[in-house]
Amino acid sequence: MHARQSGDRSGGTTLEQAIARFLTYLTAERRASRHTVAAYRRDLTQLARFAREQSAADAERRAPAARGQATRNKAARGNAKPGTAVRGEAAQDAAARAEAAQDAAARAEAAQDAAARGEEPAVDGLDVLLLRRWLGSLARTHAPASIARKVGAARALLRYLERRGEVDKNAAAQLALPKVRRPLPTFLDVDAAAEVMETPGAETAEGLRDRALLETLYGAGLRVSELCGLDLAHVDRQPGRASVRVVGKGDKERVVPLGAHALAAIERYLERRDELADPTTGARDPRALFLSRRGARLGVRRVQELVHRYGALGAGRADLHPHALRHTCATHLLDGGADLRAIQKLLGHASLATTQRYTHVSIDHLLKVYDAAHPMARKRSPA
Repeated sequence: MHARQSGDRSGGTTLEQAIARFLTYLTAERRASRHTVAAYRRDLTQLARFAREQSAADAERRAPAARGQATRNKAARGNAKPGTAVRGEAAQDAAARAEAAQDAAARAEAAQDAAARGEEPAVDGLDVLLLRRWLGSLARTHAPASIARKVGAARALLRYLERRGEVDKNAAAQLALPKVRRPLPTFLDVDAAAEVMETPGAETAEGLRDRALLETLYGAGLRVSELCGLDLAHVDRQPGRASVRVVGKGDKERVVPLGAHALAAIERYLERRDELADPTTGARDPRALFLSRRGARLGVRRVQELVHRYGALGAGRADLHPHALRHTCATHLLDGGADLRAIQKLLGHASLATTQRYTHVSIDHLLKVYDAAHPMARKRSPA
């Protein structure tokens, strides 16, 4: 890839500067979530570091060869004796070669010095060869899914630079993505989900809180970050039309209905919510729906620990995580006859293809039921 020469294109723009502008674009214009921006930052910073290391290595390889060629050409020019026209032409050629070699040596030394000072390479240095070397280094230590995500980050950056006219073409578009096998979502059957919901005790405020958050995760199909971000004002507790207003990925808001079990669990928890406060000052977060025992907003890590705990106690699933309850909600809705578009809107998926994953889960479940129950599917026992 080469930078465009017309106008002021990539010029002196470094890769580091281009990445910083791209991340600002994601945040300010695309309104990407902070988790998305953080993932892009990690992947592109890794790419910039690899490009810097490769630039330094290439400079170290070129510098001795360029200096040696310059020395040989200089010696040849000095040994050339004027006499004939042929000798004069040879001397001129030797002088030209010596000057070119000196220029190459100077460029190599400059690149080596820049690499030693930690300077970033320019955006036009991101060509296909460099990107393929980067993928080759990743293949030894990263899973295919991680590599595919990093290629996606490089493509997005170069697509942004291409639209701005800073590069001629998106070199990352020529990269072949590794095959990624997406596992089917983890989910619970109806009985196991009910056992997990009923595991927290009802004697303490923390137990009531845990029952309410489990019912909300499963009943509304929320992401764990959406659950932790809920405020008291986000919950509409009117019977028959109960719902929660959540802020999902990309700061997109959606209204999700609450089932009767989830609403009842929230009502019981709110009756004793004031018991969750700082033991010293008695202070508590006035806005957050779910509070820790010290009155602060409940964090994502703590919710993950609680789901692990109740999954092991209620369903014997120590590997249960909050997103599995979201998968369980979608799968049970689909099994119950819900429309795929309605499930997409409920879960806040930007693409219907993401929601369609649950059709495979439902079909697999149907086949297992068929194999276990249908007389023509069961294997005949030997006589």
